[in-house]
Amino acid sequence: MSEKPLSAQTNQNTVQITFPDQTQLALQVFSDAIIRVCPIDALPAASYAVVAKPQPTQFTATVKNGVAAINTAALHVKVYPDHHMDVFDQNDRELIMDYRGQRQPLNRDLAADETSLLEEEGHAGHEEIDATAALTLTKQLDPDEAFYGLGDKTGFMNKRGYEYENWNTDDPAPQMENFTRLYKSIPVLYGLRQGRPYGLFFDNPYRSHVDLGKESPAYYSYSVVHGPLNYYIIGGHRLADVVANYAHLTGTVPLPQRWTLGYQHSRYGYQDAPEMIQIADGFRQHDLPCDALYFDIDYMHGYRVFTWDPGRYPDPKKLIAQLHEKGFKAVTIIDPGVKKDPGYTVYDDGKKHKVFVKTPAGKNYVNRVWPGRTVYPDFGKPKTRQWWGQCHLALTKIGVDGIWNDMNEPASFDGPIPDDTVFSDNGKKSTHAKMHNLYGHNMSHATYDALKEQTGRRPFVITRAAYAGTQRYATVWTGDNHSLWAHLQMMIPQLCNHSMSGFSFAGTDLGGFGSDTTPELLTRWIEAGLFSPLFRNHSALGTRRQEPWLFGEPTLSIYRKYLKLRYRFIPYLYDLFALAQSAGKPVMRPLVYDFDEDRQVYDIDDEYLIGDALLAAPVVTKGKTSRLVYLPAGQWIDFWTGKVIPGEQEIRAAAPLDTLPLYGRVGTMIPWGPAHQFLTDEPDQTMTFKVFGDTASYDHYQDDGYDFAYQKGEFNQYHVTFAQGKPAVTLTTAGYPAGLYPEITVAAGDQTFALQLENGKYQLIDKN
Repeated sequence: MSEKPLSAQTNQNTVQITFPDQTQLALQVFSDAIIRVCPIDALPAASYAVVAKPQPTQFTATVKNGVAAINTAALHVKVYPDHHMDVFDQNDRELIMDYRGQRQPLNRDLAADETSLLEEEGHAGHEEIDATAALTLTKQLDPDEAFYGLGDKTGFMNKRGYEYENWNTDDPAPQMENFTRLYKSIPVLYGLRQGRPYGLFFDNPYRSHVDLGKESPAYYSYSVVHGPLNYYIIGGHRLADVVANYAHLTGTVPLPQRWTLGYQHSRYGYQDAPEMIQIADGFRQHDLPCDALYFDIDYMHGYRVFTWDPGRYPDPKKLIAQLHEKGFKAVTIIDPGVKKDPGYTVYDDGKKHKVFVKTPAGKNYVNRVWPGRTVYPDFGKPKTRQWWGQCHLALTKIGVDGIWNDMNEPASFDGPIPDDTVFSDNGKKSTHAKMHNLYGHNMSHATYDALKEQTGRRPFVITRAAYAGTQRYATVWTGDNHSLWAHLQMMIPQLCNHSMSGFSFAGTDLGGFGSDTTPELLTRWIEAGLFSPLFRNHSALGTRRQEPWLFGEPTLSIYRKYLKLRYRFIPYLYDLFALAQSAGKPVMRPLVYDFDEDRQVYDIDDEYLIGDALLAAPVVTKGKTSRLVYLPAGQWIDFWTGKVIPGEQEIRAAAPLDTLPLYGRVGTMIPWGPAHQFLTDEPDQTMTFKVFGDTASYDHYQDDGYDFAYQKGEFNQYHVTFAQGKPAVTLTTAGYPAGLYPEITVAAGDQTFALQLENGKYQLIDKN
């Protein structure tokens, strides 16, 4: 009997492929540029990451000469009888091509006894995912193919030639490019093949592995230890379009409270309430803008979550009120581990409500973290998330402004949590093996919902561990970095790849968390991180303290200069966050995001864009007082001197210790806010718009900066233009009348124009 031929059957948005061996595959069309690929039986599976639904889309599905072709306006997919699949753009140019050869594992020249000897000496061997247990995709690798994304990974902007694992891991050792895994698993990969962009999102939370040409220059691969192979093909005309399509698929970053874009300061090691007041006073006395101070784990009573040490913080409500009076918000750390301590309310209540993770035998699973013997809330259970959220009342009722979720990989000091430990998957029984990478995601979801309900404000939640889609609930930081020049250098690729992976609200510990910083390193870090969306200095107990006044001059003055500069840029950053929410556009971007047709920017690791108007080229190497800067297409204006510089060339920029090379793109405009020591709920009374060049237009967004009234239309939008030497401001939306600027200034070169609000319109009143 001859084999049945390959067939394709269409049902609404889904094409069901039946292969000659009678196995089946589904291609689910979400839009012209997004197609999901998965086994038929995986179609109904819920996703923690994906929020988009398939939209009515025109496409064709045909079979010719035994090959199925699924064509949308943006993607052409061919499926072959031997299970291979190729993806082309709308012009039938190659994007993602199956590799049809044999894989060739790297020859590491190691016998079993040699591996043991290496490990005994402290040289850890290479950790492999068991290929026999892994489901694998292998794709052709073009000679010029470049890769970006993957969220929280070490190393360089372009990930080609490296391998990575998606398994959330707490590893405090100084992280370098050879680290294959960190705290987050964001399995979205962007490729540029002969300049043509595409994306692949592998939506499976089990432990997975990506090899981007390390094993062989002929192919790249993805493998996962447990099925299904469930992934999304993402197209787009430009790389920016692909990134926006991924943001649409997994959800965008919600608009944050305005104050969260200000400077924030933290240290693991502040001793008590008087010291917290002393630190707050230090910032004000030294004229250093700052919006938030943090309480690390030592504020708790024996590291018991949702408690305060009664000796060191006898009246936390009073302390927080004092900080508020001085213009500081209070952010407290919360770990997921609950001390196993009968008599401790949180433990007793959690045990009563049966919200903790279980062993296969049905007992509460116990490991050890900061408080000692610890149990873990089962955040995959909706009941647990609600219970955990209610625990936050102990903090929100006394005025805590933000929650910092840490150790939620989840960390465990007494060895890894066994894979068969019983976790919940939205109420259904599951295992640690599946839910590990989702643990921080579900914890953040619980925290976000609690803060929204309890405060009525946009929640400020920070998380160390995350999965794809966690950007809907939390900002992130890159974890326990060190005061090393290599970590300053790694900041830009990490944050830019975070941003393209959906996490526009991301930051790193300015100055470094572990090890001892130096005056030069701290100075260059505050410059390099000037536009980091999360702008926080954080250092560890036992390291050199990083309050800027402790370093004397010139460090203090330079630090002050850049803190003050940050606050002038906050209206621009806030506008970018409005775009991030509405259109999925990153705030902090690699040059390749906007200039993907320029091969020169593919491997630039030490420059970045802020929106489409600014390019920062910080010094990230010790002792340097100048540096080479590549300026892409167009014309650029030196922010400090006003000099116009043609693009598509490399220039040498002077960069003495107090200077961040910074450039404005000719033909753009940015808002330039008033100076602040800290941000309040009161709207600014004036706004300046800086014009780069002779002609520009700009759309500026404004709301109250703290609650959800904007979702009901309570916001203002201004369209600002400058052409032929004349400014104009048009109100396109005025749903927040209390915030309308009485006066707006437009600054173009050496000319300044003032416009005043009269009867709902801005009239030119002055020119200087």
